Amino acid sequence: MPYKAISGIGEFGLIDKIAALVEPTLSAVPELLMGIGDDCAVYQPSTQLLQVATTDMLVDQVHFDLLTTPLKLLGSKCISVNVSDICAMNALPRYALISIAVPSSFSVAMIEELYMGMSYAAKEYGLAIAGGDTSSSRSGLIISVSMIGEVSREQLTSRDGAKPGELICVSGSLGGAAAGLKLLMREKEIMLEHIENNEPYNKSVMADLKEYSESIRHQLLPLARLDIVRFFHSKNIYPSSMIDISDGLSSDLQHICHRSSTGALIHENRIPIHPSTRRIADELHDDALTWALTGGEDYQLLFTIPEDEYPMIVDNKEISVIGEITDSEAGLNLSDIYGMTIDLTSIKGFDHFNS
Repeated sequence: MPYKAISGIGEFGLIDKIAALVEPTLSAVPELLMGIGDDCAVYQPSTQLLQVATTDMLVDQVHFDLLTTPLKLLGSKCISVNVSDICAMNALPRYALISIAVPSSFSVAMIEELYMGMSYAAKEYGLAIAGGDTSSSRSGLIISVSMIGEVSREQLTSRDGAKPGELICVSGSLGGAAAGLKLLMREKEIMLEHIENNEPYNKSVMADLKEYSESIRHQLLPLARLDIVRFFHSKNIYPSSMIDISDGLSSDLQHICHRSSTGALIHENRIPIHPSTRRIADELHDDALTWALTGGEDYQLLFTIPEDEYPMIVDNKEISVIGEITDSEAGLNLSDIYGMTIDLTSIKGFDHFNS
């Protein structure tokens, strides 16, 4: 068997290959309307109601670091990131199945902390934790969450419905999670440096992180935008396409355009970046726009709507219009504050095999 590194095709190239291999199985279940390629699979159990299903895995030293992540917050986060996928389909979450692989060094109290966070988040989102599986792990903690949601056929939103001329919108602000991660990594390095030098570790060495609490919350305790989905439902708004921002604005917009066979133009001065994120970027000699475009883990909703539906969202202060969908021939572009046009395909977001 010839050897080719996964890094040679990247995470999404690997997903494409897996999708092609399993595609023949889809015909066995005609009620399965959508398989690999969106935020959720879609199953039709009845003529009116659709089920959407997603699964997500969080792995120690890949998705989190227990030196900087309290277990209770980690439990809440693993629920939120799956609810975010459900929201990306314009659906509401119903129940979850959770599997964990646990190192033998973990105590019962640690697992209780983890599940307390899960239970708290589940109650906040109105969903049930209905079961799962447990295993030992010879490496770090691994958490796998599968979640089921529900949506009516007319409300279902996927990535492939964007059309030229439509508005590109985003909820909340971007780049905050990346800012929080940078801060936590800085404090971790300070702590490890003292340990390596056999110096007594004094917590006062750590910066007072209270002033950065908003960005740290975005990283450790992101909130799925179920409020935006409920807003859509209450106002009978039907986004033409939608995705949650987990890999960065640039990559996730490219997913919509690829599935919809369109281009896009977004404007730097319209991208919502919180002032505290910009302040942290300046302090760390980094760039807040890069964090917004590539940082990921913001779990905001990126969606498109026809231009004539703008009056329906204009009063919602949590929604920003950042650009417009274009013909595919125009490409995917960012207009910066100097009027220059930048090719978004050259700006890569998070990729598990090339990061």
